[in-house]
Amino acid sequence: MVSRISTVAFQGIEAVPVDVQVMVAPGKKLMQIVGLPDKAVAESRERVQSALHASGLSMPPKKVTVNLAPADLPKEGSHFDLPIALGLMAALGAVPGDVLASYSVLGELSLDGTIAPVAGVLPAAIAANAQGKGLICPKECGPEAAWAGEDVDIVAPASLISLANHFRGTQVLSRPLPVRREPPASLPDLSDIRGQETAKRALEVAAAGGHNLLMVGPPGSGKSMLAERLPSILPPLSPPELLDVSMVASIAGELAGGKLSDRRPFRAPHHSASMAAMVGGGFRARPGEMSLAHNGVLFLDEFPEFHPQVLDSLRQPLETGECVIARANHRVSYPARIQLVAAMNPCRCGLAGEPGHTCARGPRCRDAYQARISGPLMDRIDLRVEVPAVTPGDLIRAKPGEASASVAERVAAARTMQATRYGARGLSGITTNAHCPASAIEEVADVDDGGQTLLADAADQMKFSARGYHRILKVARTLADLDGAQRTGRIHVAEAISYRMAGERLAAAA
Repeated sequence: MVSRISTVAFQGIEAVPVDVQVMVAPGKKLMQIVGLPDKAVAESRERVQSALHASGLSMPPKKVTVNLAPADLPKEGSHFDLPIALGLMAALGAVPGDVLASYSVLGELSLDGTIAPVAGVLPAAIAANAQGKGLICPKECGPEAAWAGEDVDIVAPASLISLANHFRGTQVLSRPLPVRREPPASLPDLSDIRGQETAKRALEVAAAGGHNLLMVGPPGSGKSMLAERLPSILPPLSPPELLDVSMVASIAGELAGGKLSDRRPFRAPHHSASMAAMVGGGFRARPGEMSLAHNGVLFLDEFPEFHPQVLDSLRQPLETGECVIARANHRVSYPARIQLVAAMNPCRCGLAGEPGHTCARGPRCRDAYQARISGPLMDRIDLRVEVPAVTPGDLIRAKPGEASASVAERVAAARTMQATRYGARGLSGITTNAHCPASAIEEVADVDDGGQTLLADAADQMKFSARGYHRILKVARTLADLDGAQRTGRIHVAEAISYRMAGERLAAAA
């Protein structure tokens, strides 16, 4: 007799159905798992046997064969423990196999029979709902699975015994409820920043249009402080964005307690991060920092200190909005539509261009340091602003700046205009100007005659690339949205070009 239990394997954020087939047949006492299992799956036989023994069941003195179909799909992770155990229990008659046929199952077993939490429960719940099935998952993951929909039958037991009692009718497990993570009581506020009006303006523009931003200035000028206050002016995630972000976090095992949050991700990896840590990879091809920042902000402090190969690995995801990890036997794709915010010193000593400072190495210090950032990567950064040093006297005399709440209202209004505009044009998934396709941006920007003349002159004199030309249009459209203007005017184009000019100088140095 063969018992069958449904579970999933993960390819990126996609949950692929897997059929766990368990056969108990005459022969030497042995338990064998086939179907391309990795080390964690192969070791599950020891966990399953110990968990069954702790639950009052003994392994039959027969040959047990577990097949994970399709057999040519690699199976990775410890979440196969529970479906294997339930398949064996169904074959022994300890649980009704016909009832289990309407569920997808995943969970890791402890040696005492308790069920430990696993990653990827939310994508598994969504996949089960699409197949018209319920989900059996660990108790700690129940709130996460509940976000898949109110009509999904979710059973979240704490142990094998409680699950068996539930199906026997001697114990009823209530359906878990979705839990939302409470937002922080307060976020760092823009009013803490004294001075730096130009940088704060650029931060507002970047937030309104989802544009990439680079801040250059000496140590202590407030670059990191500005970046840390960007989340306080960003709008919350929309329901589709929340689902995408949570699925990536679920695969990475970063949904603590199954709680979801509508706050946009803000990731700030250290400059020692490897390429696999940044774009994803490793033995099991896990999502990297770019994917974990999906629909949010990736902040790279000390920008040139990152390895040049790591920085250049950002170029393709910044254009396509996804990280593709290719291996010899499989290919994995993770979403990575991010807003890149970077900060750097102008040179290695950090004080190039500051009044009263003369570098012993001269211009070579600045040129060699800035050359660590390639020209193609700089071409993908829409806004580049200088953040000059602030003296103690400036801090004493400066008045408190505008609060984040006021800026956030303008940002939200501009983003609403953009989402409405692209929705009316049928551009699904496009909600900000930064992600507007090049084929539509000229029509969307709707630049007036004065702006067209200025843009043509600037492009001719500064030799903008085609990408640079389109990104100037996108920034100018965002500036017009912040002003509530229907058409993009000359003043908007002029400000957008000013942000681009500094970037062109840095690209020339690279």
